[in-house]
Amino acid sequence: MTIRFMQGNEACAEGALVAGCNFFAGYPITPSTSIAEILARKLPERGGKFIQMEDELASIAAVIGASIGGAKALTATSGPGFSLMQEHIGYAAMAEVPCVIVDVQRLGPSTGQPTSPSQGDVMQARWGTHGDHPIIVLTASSVCEAFNMTVMAFNFSEMYRTPVILLLDEVIGHLREKVDLPEPGNVEVWNRVKSNVPPEWYFPYEDASAVVPPMANFGEGYRYHITGLFHDRAGFPTERLDEINPWLERVFNKIAFNEESICLYKEEWTSGARDVVVAYGATARSARHAVKIARAKRHNVGLLTLQTLWPFPAGVVSRIARNCRHIIVPEMNRGQLVLEVERVVGAAKVRAVNRADGEMLTPQQILDAIEQK
Repeated sequence: MTIRFMQGNEACAEGALVAGCNFFAGYPITPSTSIAEILARKLPERGGKFIQMEDELASIAAVIGASIGGAKALTATSGPGFSLMQEHIGYAAMAEVPCVIVDVQRLGPSTGQPTSPSQGDVMQARWGTHGDHPIIVLTASSVCEAFNMTVMAFNFSEMYRTPVILLLDEVIGHLREKVDLPEPGNVEVWNRVKSNVPPEWYFPYEDASAVVPPMANFGEGYRYHITGLFHDRAGFPTERLDEINPWLERVFNKIAFNEESICLYKEEWTSGARDVVVAYGATARSARHAVKIARAKRHNVGLLTLQTLWPFPAGVVSRIARNCRHIIVPEMNRGQLVLEVERVVGAAKVRAVNRADGEMLTPQQILDAIEQK
């Protein structure tokens, strides 16, 4: 165990290295730039590749290409750059290319306030690219979690052959805390399952017993077709429904069948709680302080901190809501994840606490919602 005093962005970069990241392509943008700066220095020292691209669209394209070549690939950006990446995120989902996209959220829309925090990209992370597609979106509420969730993002990406988005925010990205970093050998790292058949027998999207087909890397003797169109098991475009529908089912099922292990969260004081605060990211820090104050005043209130936002952990939210009076959902936006909570438990049980002016939600604002009659 190594004790470090570090920023959230620094922890993210360190987590990427421990997870085996060996390729980064990106473009500087506040408040994510320090991730790129750290990896620009450290990746070449370890035999990895760092490329500053001409823009964010080119960055995610380079990440996809590197992953197809066998790299564990990462890009990091903030709101405006995240918007530019959406088309290629959809391409990676369609082509089932593992990659990790870190979005350190800032106040928007448009240029907004580059140095102010926000949680305004939650719905964009889920629905930003067009069409029906599965996606995994993680988040972090501490510097230590920024490290752990980055490792988990790479593991999920490789495990399920899918792009994974890590939503940080300016507060977590620039926050400094003491972190107990595990030794690299003590961190579970998942690598993609490779093909065990010769190239002439390989089908990149084989719909057999495996929900996630093995992935052969270009440059290792395998050449196959990759397209953003609906494709058959060999990767070639198809309009046959008997090929499109099984592919759709498989791609959604590889996430749906594993939601229990993908949906990460922390529960505190929720057993028997009359009210429960559901929070994520930097807002969870204010929420935890508010809950501790409320409990000291003998309010029976608990806290659910979400680490996975998508797929939405409907099961745990439903279970907690079944026996409580109110669910309080604080967010640094005008109301995004609260819509999912309302969908699961009904709007009558939910109290939204929103702030979208570039300032943190305070514990007092959340405490007021807990104490509301």
